[in-house]
Amino acid sequence: MPFSPPLPAIFPRHDSNGAPMNPSLSAKRPVSSFSSLLLSSLLLAAVLLGFVPATAQPLAADLVEDGQTIDLQQDKYRQLFAELTQKHQFSASELQTIFRGQTINRQVLVLMDKQWEAKPYYTYAPLFLTPGNIKTGKEMLQQHKGLLDRIEATFGVNREVVVAIWGVETRFGSRQGNLDVLRTLNTLFDAYPRRSEFFRKQLIDFLVLCRETGIDPHGVMGSYAGAFGQTQFIPSSFREYAVSFDGDAKRDVWGSVPDVLASIANYLKRSNWTLGAPVYADLGYLLNDPQLVAAEEKGRKGRVALDLVRRTQNRPLPPSPQNKPVTIVGLELEPGGPYTKRYIAGYPNFQAITEWNHSNRYAMAVTELAEALGR
Repeated sequence: MPFSPPLPAIFPRHDSNGAPMNPSLSAKRPVSSFSSLLLSSLLLAAVLLGFVPATAQPLAADLVEDGQTIDLQQDKYRQLFAELTQKHQFSASELQTIFRGQTINRQVLVLMDKQWEAKPYYTYAPLFLTPGNIKTGKEMLQQHKGLLDRIEATFGVNREVVVAIWGVETRFGSRQGNLDVLRTLNTLFDAYPRRSEFFRKQLIDFLVLCRETGIDPHGVMGSYAGAFGQTQFIPSSFREYAVSFDGDAKRDVWGSVPDVLASIANYLKRSNWTLGAPVYADLGYLLNDPQLVAAEEKGRKGRVALDLVRRTQNRPLPPSPQNKPVTIVGLELEPGGPYTKRYIAGYPNFQAITEWNHSNRYAMAVTELAEALGR
């Protein structure tokens, strides 16, 4: 069998009583036994009194204390360090430097369960379709016209949607996030079980990209999901899609506008964007066929033939590139009106935006901002 090198000496030894000999590298488990008992008792009481449904589960943020030290002795961290050592050639001393003293940021867990994309569209869209965003976006289109000419010619992606994504993600670079990305990714790997494996991969990709680019992993700031830079790429997306477009070999999504805009365009190109093709078409306020209803309920992966949509909705819809199927998207309307949703057909270009962010609401907000910038 192949030789397996020993795990890096980042794990503390224990004395005869089981206590860590180097407490700075160890930690208590997320909540003390007293806190855990108290939390369980309160939840049980709430259920018995009818305040909480019996099926309610505590949120991830309810199971930790802010600032608690992450336990690096857990099996999942031992396995992580083994992979970083054996597959990615990190040394034990490098891992000690990177991981020593990592703590939980409870705010990250709170925000993960309150994502904006979960809001109804009539609440979500106005966050981005503001007069200020539209004004600034139009100024950016004019200021970077020559650059955007080159980007359209190189990547085949409409400039308005590139600038709209820039505006939605970081207000054109002015809001790149103020949370330590390394701490965020460790928090989500350690204390967000629902997506722990996903953030394990992001943590590995983050450390590898920091080494590749010469960036100190302790100095990168970003969002509550570990996204960073003016593009708000997660680490795996940076490694896959970020490009240099300013004449050097460095992929700089923090300070280089050419790299930022070209990287956005490259992502959409790789997601099969077609220059000048339709993004969506209005379908009205009712769906007239069960297949369309089923597709809308299925979400962004629900696809139907455009001919079916034309026929059942009785609308003259524009052709789809290569006659590809469309998604059916329901956008929530403000309560009190005669209808609850406005429906659209999402063409392949709309689907390309949902590859960037899997929310149909996000894709429509970007699309409507792009429309406003082009007027």
